Amino acid sequence: MGMAATQRTQKEMKDKVTQQLKTEKDPMVRLRLACLQRGSSGIKGLGRCFKIMDDDGNRSLDFKEFKKGIHDYGVSAEMSNEEIQAAFDKCDKDGSGTLDFDEFLIQLRPPMSKARRALIEQAFKKLDKSGDGVVTVEDLKGVYNVKKHPKYLNGEWTEDQCLRQFLDTFDSQDKDGKITGDEFVNYYAGVSASVDSDVYFDLMMRQAWKLTT
Repeated sequence: MGMAATQRTQKEMKDKVTQQLKTEKDPMVRLRLACLQRGSSGIKGLGRCFKIMDDDGNRSLDFKEFKKGIHDYGVSAEMSNEEIQAAFDKCDKDGSGTLDFDEFLIQLRPPMSKARRALIEQAFKKLDKSGDGVVTVEDLKGVYNVKKHPKYLNGEWTEDQCLRQFLDTFDSQDKDGKITGDEFVNYYAGVSASVDSDVYFDLMMRQAWKLTT
């Protein structure tokens, strides 16, 4: 997706999310909206915040860690302590007092139709030329055209620098130049939340990634 289109989509989503937050009561949905206020990669960013906190690598969170992660990520202003507790309890289905944060992030994603999910997966598969489940700068060469990028045109950036910046669009914190399938889906789940029409979302994805029918 071009940079101008990405920025336009981000603004549209932020405006829509801000309006929804004014009336939404469900604590889990409020947390989702609070993340999406930070952009399409907001949900993935919260996941990275939790991952940094996971010192023992068990990929689970108790409530204290969950609450700290939400505060550290800066979305707690939209939620009371009671709402944070309610969101945790809603995800802690077995009452164990801990959450698997991979499963939590899946629940946090905005709901998508199978058709939208299939388009996102098709786009990622096209990008992942090596088929290893990770998109890198090398994968993007020949798929994403940088020749109209202003910094490429004026000689300030090389093709690799433009491609790396494009990858960073889908990233949020560590900017490691690698995008996994889950990260790509989390990003486009955020984009999807700002697009009401399935027809428009289909058109947007097909034009952005030149997908076949």
